[in-house]
Amino acid sequence: MSRGVWHHAAVEARKNPDYLRSLADAVLEFRDAFADFLKLHVPNGEPGKLGSGLAVGVAPAVWLRKDVSPEAVDEARQRVARAAGRAAAATPLTGIAVSVQGLRGAVDPITNWLTVSRPKPLLEPVDILNAADYAIARLEGLALEAEASRPPTIGAEAMHPTVWGAAKRLWEDGHYRQAVAAACESLVSVVKARTGRRDIPDTSLWQQVFSDKDPQPGMPRLRWPGNSTDQDVISMNGGLRQFAPGVQMTVRNSTAHGIGEIGEQEALERLAVLSLLARWLDECDLVEVRSAE
Repeated sequence: MSRGVWHHAAVEARKNPDYLRSLADAVLEFRDAFADFLKLHVPNGEPGKLGSGLAVGVAPAVWLRKDVSPEAVDEARQRVARAAGRAAAATPLTGIAVSVQGLRGAVDPITNWLTVSRPKPLLEPVDILNAADYAIARLEGLALEAEASRPPTIGAEAMHPTVWGAAKRLWEDGHYRQAVAAACESLVSVVKARTGRRDIPDTSLWQQVFSDKDPQPGMPRLRWPGNSTDQDVISMNGGLRQFAPGVQMTVRNSTAHGIGEIGEQEALERLAVLSLLARWLDECDLVEVRSAE
């Protein structure tokens, strides 16, 4: 992974509180497994124990206890190794790498945990335990920061059923332009079915069903519910008269006739516009005049 790609991934990770807390749990699991691994050993220099008096930094930092079976230590070692693999991503996010005298660069305390049981260990057990504690706290802090700075979000699946029902399959396959186009066509089909107007182009359909003229036989209107003299009702009817055709000419036409894919965010914003119009349509009354028989 190039440095630029890695940096982008790290920035995105810092924005995801769920991921950060999951990683904190992974570090805690590593710390617990490592602590259990240490219980099978005695520290170098502990009075009256094997290894007492050997030079710190030359001899292993811990010695295997005489009463521990090879099977037990292998099981403990495997548990720590697996946990370390899950927790390793915490090091670059939290800066827990440890500087060691005589070595160029810093040492990752998670991936280098096993050196405590080998000659010339890079780290002491306390270094690894302290680093894990810091990483857990730091990740929890980063999660809180991410939650505080994250804007409210809404998923595409929360859109009006008419919109999301038409867009769902294409959206989940990553075909965002086609998903929006399908949602537009679905919304138009609903209006045609409700008004019976299948005889005019789509833009004219929106203009006519929200026209301020009285309905005529075969030409029903959609009206915002309420007293037609109420200022709020007048305002909604006037707004829908302009908004609905505007959506057709901007969202639908630019989506259907555009070239290339559009991004997820732009597509989500277009679905949101369609969803709002669909919800307003649900609230409108159908006003029609039946032909005299």
